Amino acid sequence: MKALISVDMEGISGIVHSSETNPERYDYQRGRELMTAEADAVIAGVLDAEPTADVLVADAHGTFRNPLPEQLDRRARLVRGKPRALNMLAGLDEETDAALFVGYHVRAGEGPGVLAHTMNGEILDVRVTGRAPDEEVRGTGRGPDEDVRGTAHTPGEGVQVTAPTPGEDSRTTARSLGEIGLNAAMAGHLGVPVVLLSGDDAACAEAAALIPEAVTVPVKEALGMAAAVTLHPEEARDRLRRAAADAVSRRTEIPPLALTGPLDVEADLASPHTIDLATLVPGVSRTAGARTVAFTAPDYGTRRTA
Repeated sequence: MKALISVDMEGISGIVHSSETNPERYDYQRGRELMTAEADAVIAGVLDAEPTADVLVADAHGTFRNPLPEQLDRRARLVRGKPRALNMLAGLDEETDAALFVGYHVRAGEGPGVLAHTMNGEILDVRVTGRAPDEEVRGTGRGPDEDVRGTAHTPGEGVQVTAPTPGEDSRTTARSLGEIGLNAAMAGHLGVPVVLLSGDDAACAEAAALIPEAVTVPVKEALGMAAAVTLHPEEARDRLRRAAADAVSRRTEIPPLALTGPLDVEADLASPHTIDLATLVPGVSRTAGARTVAFTAPDYGTRRTA
C-alpha cells in the first residue's frame, strides 16, 4: 500500500498568523516544528493501519522546505524542494492508494478562514466547469469538537444531489476550487482518493462539500484571517493519528474526486501584469471580465487546448 501525505502549513493547529508560516518572520521556526509534528502523527496513523505501507510526505507550503527532516518519522520519505512535477502533490502517481491532506486552508474569498488564499495572492478565484457525473454530491463540515470520522450523507440530510435528465445540458455549474479542490481533482484524475483532510473548520467544510465520504479533522475554529480557537497541539496530533488510521482503513469506500472533461477553466487574477503574462500562454485568453482569463482542456491532466 502506498500513501501520499501532502502537508501545508496554514491549517496546522496553533498556527494563526503569517509570522508562523513565513521563513523571514520571527515565529517561523516554531511553525515548522508544529507542522513536522502533525505530519509525524499522520504518518504514525497510516502505519498503525498498514504497517508495511510506503509513505511519502510532500512538503506543500511555500518554498517546499519546511518540515524538519531530522524530526520526521524515519519510516517515511520526504519530498522536498522545487521545482518539481505536481507541485503540492509531488510523488503522487497511479500506484498511490490514498492521499491525505494535512494543514490545508480554505480557498480565497471564503471564510472566516485562517490565512485563506488560493496558491498565492494573485489568484482570486478559479472556476471549473465539466461534464456532470451521475450524481453531484455536496456535504457539510464539522466543528473542532465533533467526531473525526467522515460521514456518507444521504439526500435530505443537508446534502444536495443533482443529476441531468435525458435531453438536458450535461455541463455542470462552474464550481470554485481552491487548493483543496484543485489538488483533490488532480489526485482523482490519477484515480487516487483523498481520504483525510485536516485544517480549520472552514477548510474541513470545503473538503466535505467536495468529498463527503472523506475523514475531516478540524484542529481549530477560525475566527478570522489571523485568529482562531485552536486545539492543543498534542490533542490535535492524537486526533490526527486516530483519523489517519481510520481513513486509510476505509480508503476503498472513498471515491476519487473526478472532474470529467472537456473542462472550461476561468481564473480571476489580482493584477493586470499577471493577466498579461497569463495570456501569453497559447490557448489562454482574456474574457469579458477585466481580471478573468480562461482556457479549455480535454481533461484534468491536460493543461490546455489550442
